[in-house]
This record gives sequence, C-alpha cells and structure tokens, in this order.
Amino acid sequence: MTVDAKHAIHTGAPAKTAWQRGRLLALGSVAVAVLLVAHDFVPNRWGNLGSLVQSFLPWLGLAVPLGILAALLRRSALAILAVLLPLAAWIWVFLPQVRPVVPEPGDLTVVQHNVSDVNTDVTGTAAVLLAAKPDVVTLTEVSDATAEQYTQAFGDVLPHHETQGTVGVWSRYPLKGATAVDIRPEGIDASWDRCLRVVIQREEAAVALFAAHLPSVRLGSGGFETELRNASALQLADAVNAEQHDTVIVSGDLNGVLADGALAPLTNLVTAPTTGFEFTYPEVFPVAQIDHVLARGATVTEVRALDTTGSDHLPVVAHIDTPWS
Repeated sequence: MTVDAKHAIHTGAPAKTAWQRGRLLALGSVAVAVLLVAHDFVPNRWGNLGSLVQSFLPWLGLAVPLGILAALLRRSALAILAVLLPLAAWIWVFLPQVRPVVPEPGDLTVVQHNVSDVNTDVTGTAAVLLAAKPDVVTLTEVSDATAEQYTQAFGDVLPHHETQGTVGVWSRYPLKGATAVDIRPEGIDASWDRCLRVVIQREEAAVALFAAHLPSVRLGSGGFETELRNASALQLADAVNAEQHDTVIVSGDLNGVLADGALAPLTNLVTAPTTGFEFTYPEVFPVAQIDHVLARGATVTEVRALDTTGSDHLPVVAHIDTPWS
C-alpha cells in the first residue's frame, strides 16, 4: 500500500493518482531544464553563482537518472514525464560535444600541463607528455630547479625552452621574443609571476604563444570566490587582444571552464574544439576542464586528456591547424 493510500484511509481523502503524485519532483525537473538552457542568465552578484553553475553544468545531467529513480519510488507518472525536460535540455546544450566527430590532425601539437609544485616525478611526467609527440609543451607550477630537470628530460626532442616565474615553454622549433606578461590582479606583489609570451618560429612563419596560469578559485564563506581569477583573465585578454601576430595560441591552467561567462573577455578572442568532455581536475576524479589550449587565427581541431602523472591535474594535448599548413 502506498503512502498516499494509507494517508487516504486515515483522512478519508481520495488517494492521489500517478498523475497527481510527485509534483515537487516534476517542478525540480523543470527547474533543472531551465537552468541548463538559460545558464547564461544566472547572475554572478550572489556569490558568483553564475560561474559556479557554468563550471559544473554538464553534471546537471545527473538529475535525469536521479529523477527517474525518485519518480519510480514515488510511483509518479507526472515526475517521470517531467524528467524528459532536463534530458532534452541536456541533449540540446551538449549534443555538439557528444556527437562523434573525426578531428583533423592539424600541423602543430601542443601539450599543456599543470605539473604541480609538489610533483617530484619529473622523469615520469615528462615521459607521459612526450608520448603525445608534442611540438610544444607548456608547463605551469614549475620552479627554477624543476624547470632545469624538465629541460633535461625533454632533451633533444624539445631543445628550445624559455621560462618565466612559474611557467615555461619547451619547443621543437626556435622560440623568440620571450617576454613576461603582467597578469597580476590588483594588490598582488611582483613575486606572483605566471605568464610568458614567446614567438614560435618555423621557417618564415611565426605564432605567438601565451603560457599562463590564472589564480585559483575557491568555495568560501562569500560563495564561489573568482574575483582574482577574473581580474587576471581580463589582463590576459588585453595582452592577447594587443598581440600583433595574426596567429596566437593561449595555453595554460585558466582555473575555469570555457562556459564560464566571467572568462568571456578572453574566450571571445579565441576558439576551442566543441567536442568532448576532457575533464582535467582533480586528477583523482576529474569534474571540470580548467586546463586549455586555445587559438586565434588557427583552428584547435582536438583536445584530449592524457594519462595521470604525479600532478593533481591531468595533462591535455591539442592538435592545431595553423597557417603553416
């Protein structure tokens, strides 16, 4: 006997039908569907709620199996029917990412990895990165000592290298014009040094590359704390926008997903693949892609995560179709 039937016996009220039960469950499904479709309209003025929702947007799809299970337990036809709404909304939003596509190979392979400043397995990490056959590797959270160790580990495969603060670039091709890019948020001292610009030179063609590491975000008493990252992203966007080279690559740990509207000043200047869910953080159970390779004046044809290293991030490898082709 259902709970509603028992309640009806004790109260004398008619038992609710399958179409009357589960109204709250149905309302929850409608709310998830609206959130999926209209996530761009969620404001950030309340603890950066919009950025939080956008950071974990694909995981709202879990509302579908959970909603079905709850509807079956509740024996609610209404709730089961309502679950179709978030299902349809998820497919509408993410179909381009889950649709199988054979990517173009590209002519430049870039690997990006936050190697972690507590990662002591330089040799093993380098082996994972070199297995992707990169033309360029960008690393964040490197020190002077580990930068030298990575240079030795990459050897003749990536003989050209430049470092700046805690970021570095290793390349098969010559690197020119290495300069520091100041992307410090206001109030951060000069020891915070996380962006490097270089020019990759191959014969007569050149590509400007920005290797960057934006500030971390936190869930705190004030909500989703992204202010430092947002300020740094804006400065990086200004640098990319001012770049004179037609072809530009931005590679690094951006501590944000591309759907996060707070990163729009930067992401509006570049393009990225629209297929796949290459979650990179945390390594033990990745829930978001915060490590990226983006391009202007070129096409990033594919990005995929690599195997684990001694870091708390997964590396990513990107294939880029450049004007070199």
